[in-house]
Amino acid sequence: MTVQVSRLPSGLVVVTDDMPHLETASLGVWVNCGSRHERPNEHGISHFLEHMAFKGTETRSARRIAEEIEAVGGDLNAATGVEVTAYYARMLRRDVPLALEVLADILSHPKFDVDEIARECNVIIQEIGALEDTPDDLVFDFLQATAYADQPVGRSILGTPDTVRSLDGAMLRDYLARNYRAPGTVVAAAGAVDHDALVDDVARLFAGFSGPASGSPEPARFRGGVHVEGRDLEQAHLAVALEGVPQRDPSLYSLQVFTNVLGGGMSSRLFQEVRETRGLCYSIYCFHSPYADTGLFGLYAGTDAADAQELMRVVVDEMEGAAETLSEAEVARAKAQMKTGLLMALESSGARAEQLARQIIIHDRVMPIDEIVARVDAVTVESARAAGRALLARSRPAVAALGPGGLESAAAIAESLALKVA
Repeated sequence: MTVQVSRLPSGLVVVTDDMPHLETASLGVWVNCGSRHERPNEHGISHFLEHMAFKGTETRSARRIAEEIEAVGGDLNAATGVEVTAYYARMLRRDVPLALEVLADILSHPKFDVDEIARECNVIIQEIGALEDTPDDLVFDFLQATAYADQPVGRSILGTPDTVRSLDGAMLRDYLARNYRAPGTVVAAAGAVDHDALVDDVARLFAGFSGPASGSPEPARFRGGVHVEGRDLEQAHLAVALEGVPQRDPSLYSLQVFTNVLGGGMSSRLFQEVRETRGLCYSIYCFHSPYADTGLFGLYAGTDAADAQELMRVVVDEMEGAAETLSEAEVARAKAQMKTGLLMALESSGARAEQLARQIIIHDRVMPIDEIVARVDAVTVESARAAGRALLARSRPAVAALGPGGLESAAAIAESLALKVA
């Protein structure tokens, strides 16, 4: 694999990874802009804009966009995150120029037809409704909102029915012009791709992406707290968060190892103790989501409401215990899992293109695989324990619980993490 990076005079970055054994390529545009960049009256606009990108341009109808890509066997999609929005395609080698031209068109010349806006508004409101019917997803919206209360980073990416209905073409154009700038935009491709040809095409097709970088979003402040909502459900859905670390924090890899040991797989402490030994749940896991200026360590479990208190007591004990007693074998296993996951991702052109784009956005460079592996290898038992202790001491917990009544006691047990650390 050969990584090449070119920076255009506008500030836009083109990064490619030639994978000679492939006949297909994954190509995308990653914009350093997501839901946390929205103003209060724009809640949900990042996601709405992503939907509208495929609803027609000045020269292409929504149908033509779909047909042009699918006529050559390709596919086109997009995703909105808290900090990054991506538009991407996969196609045969010979169709890379077509895919890039379509992506440039939908981002540079969107039509924002009034009727299409109305239709897509209805679609997104249905999507919000579907989330309300999916409690194991909805609880994470509650968790994010509790951890970062009254802040853009804590708001749902989808918006609310009222905020979505308030969005119009003028607001979409203003948001696009304000945030979709060449500085902070990365065109990334992996697979069967010609770097020099792609750079030439990007320079021509994205000439309209100009102007200075958009402003920084409001700084995040992890607040913690409790949100308990009664629902007539078969299961109780419990989620706990603590403030993690940002993307460039020196302890990031140590915290990730701690997270994996605690709840990263079937061999993790929580899975073994909570599910296998005690039979208190079907699903339990941990994760860590780093952002530019903060991080969110999260834990989820779905259980019978009658078992919620016992489950949470075990969770608290395991979290506190792990910070003091992680073993050499556990750390070695977690590091092996991390390295294997990283190397497996390199076999996918789509995952590789996304990794390249995010590294440019976060680090302003592509991190060699050997460097990433070295950072994982550098984690020790003591550094992983220290990351766990720092995690427990950094903030009061955020707790979200959704399900049958009586979950307040389980939430209070989770809150005791802060009391014990203090």
